[in-house]
Parts: sequence; structure tokens; C-alpha cells
Amino acid sequence: MTFVQLIECRTSRLDEMNRLMDRWVEQTKGKRTATHSVVAKDRADASHIVEIVEFPSYEEAMRNSGLPETDRIFREMVALCDETPTFTDLDVVRDEQLYSATARRFFELAPGQGDAPPMNDVFIEDYHDHDPANVQDTIGLDAVRREVEVWRGGFDFSFTIEDQMAQGDRVCTRWTFRGRHTGDFLGIPPTGQDVTMTGTTIHRCTPDGKIAEGWWQYDRLGLMQQLGALDPLEL
Repeated sequence: MTFVQLIECRTSRLDEMNRLMDRWVEQTKGKRTATHSVVAKDRADASHIVEIVEFPSYEEAMRNSGLPETDRIFREMVALCDETPTFTDLDVVRDEQLYSATARRFFELAPGQGDAPPMNDVFIEDYHDHDPANVQDTIGLDAVRREVEVWRGGFDFSFTIEDQMAQGDRVCTRWTFRGRHTGDFLGIPPTGQDVTMTGTTIHRCTPDGKIAEGWWQYDRLGLMQQLGALDPLEL
């Protein structure tokens, strides 16, 4: 279970504290067990500083606290504070990456038969799609739905999400496409062939959680080979 430590203090010397944290990061390379740290300043009280530090577990947090470098930096941090920092130990019971959930929602909605669903809860109206297989970028929610319908018309398929990482407004999803070629696809008549394709998609999200832009990389050549659509000289 992920463990989070909440550290609160009051200081007017934030710049010095940031330099102190930079030194701790440098000195604990290869030793620290913290995986993520966020330092925030209270908008209503600039002297109120909150640091949120994430660890794989409580035990790993205790290992981190036991480092000589951590103890030394903590004593220096106390000297920069107007009062003794307070610590709150938190076991994480739910961790929802909301942008990631939106990306997952697309991969759940895309498969199916017939017309694509509205998907206006997933994409903004002027969504911009970058797909190297297309001569021109796909722009607009309606155009994306038509693109999805091309795949729906050609395959009975599903996506398996293998990995997903989020940073800032970007979500990167590594996926596997599995399907059966049941209909016309780009002029290729149905073969009944079972196919598999891997790919990666990066989505950029808006502050309200919808997808504004996407970049695709996937093994389209391998898909065409499985469909028997390539001449031997093209392999």
C-alpha cells in the first residue's frame, strides 16, 4: 500500500528551504526511498508550507527517515522554520489519476459495433489527433468518431491497457489491440483473421479533464502483414 507523509511548517525563508531540499536530493541519490515529492505554498498564508512525500510503503518511509542525510537536512530545516514542523502519516486508500481515467475511458468506448458513441465526455469539440498513418491530422470530435467507426467496421476488437503513466496534463498509454477481421478495412475484404497489434498513445488533457490532443505510434505494418495485405517485397 502506498504511504504518504504530510509535512507542514511555517517559514519566511522558502528559497533557502528549496535549496536545502535540492541538496538533500543530491546527497541521497541511490539511497532515498521517496518516489514523489510536492512542495506547496498556502495561497491564503504565504508562510504556511506543505510538503507531500510519497513512498511505496510505511516501512520504506522509515528507512528513508533513518538515512543520516535525512536527519541532517531535517535539523537544518527546523532552523529555517518559525516553529517545529508537524508530520501526518497517511496510508493511501484511493489514488485516482483523473486524466488517466479519461484516457482509459476512450479505450473502453472505442470497441463495439456500428456507430461510435458521442464521446463528448471524453474529447473536446476541436480535438486534434496526430496519427502517422493519416496523410492529414484528424481534427474535431466528429472526425474522431468517424475514424473509430472505420475500425469498428473492420474488426471485432478490444484494447488491453498494458501500462499507463501520467505527468502534468499528459497521459501515456501502452496498449495491445486484439481483434478479428470481420468487415472491410481500408479496401481489404474480411478475412476472418485474428490479429494483434501493439502501440502507444500520448494524450494531452484540459484542466476540466477532457482530451484535447493525441499522438499515436503503433505497428500498422504488422497489422497489414497479418491481413495478408503486403506483397513479399514489402516485408
